[in-house]
Amino acid sequence: MGKIKATEVSGLKPKKKCCRSKKRCLKCPVVIMRMKKLENEGASKKELKKGLAKARKP
Repeated sequence: MGKIKATEVSGLKPKKKCCRSKKRCLKCPVVIMRMKKLENEGASKKELKKGLAKARKP
């Protein structure tokens, strides 16, 4: 899949089920939902990058 930008995560198609692994994958529905929420709030690129790290954190 390669490196993906934090601004593009909310546009990905989520997997059917959450994997709940130690570090959530980018296509995890929970991560995508959290990133969409941040994007709707009007977060900057820097805030989105930090938000992505927080959303994937175990």
